[in-house]
Amino acid sequence: MDEILEILSKDARISAGEIAKLTGKTEDFVKKAVKKYEKNGIIVKYKTIINHDLVNTTGSFVRALIEVNITPQKDVGFDSIAERIYSFPEVTSCYLLSGAYDLLLVVEGENIHTVANFVASKLSPMENVRGTTTHFLLKKYKEDGQIFKKQPGGKRLNISY
Repeated sequence: MDEILEILSKDARISAGEIAKLTGKTEDFVKKAVKKYEKNGIIVKYKTIINHDLVNTTGSFVRALIEVNITPQKDVGFDSIAERIYSFPEVTSCYLLSGAYDLLLVVEGENIHTVANFVASKLSPMENVRGTTTHFLLKKYKEDGQIFKKQPGGKRLNISY
């Protein structure tokens, strides 16, 4: 991967000047490269990672991974059904997989009932959906390379024989 892209993928808030220092390129070169990446769709979006456990809100927040088996459609394969599925606002990510399931969805909702209702009333009844398996995320330790809670350093577990 291009070194500018690699740096931005780890910290989107880093300035063009700092990237220039790290790469040995000029700040103007970095700014032009970033604009080109944005224009060409290589850089799609800048993202903030939020630790929802630390946000004081009255409502809850639930995220689930849903594995989906689908029947591919003639001449379009998985793309058409995947597009219908990822168009739902509850679906934040959608991936085509190899293995036992065809699609992996990341679904978010206010609570477990919101996600369950999405699966029962919107996803499962779809014509080409053959089955689903839902996994609710209980705790987030790391996301996009960011560790949420540092483990105490230097302490090892006692081992006895």
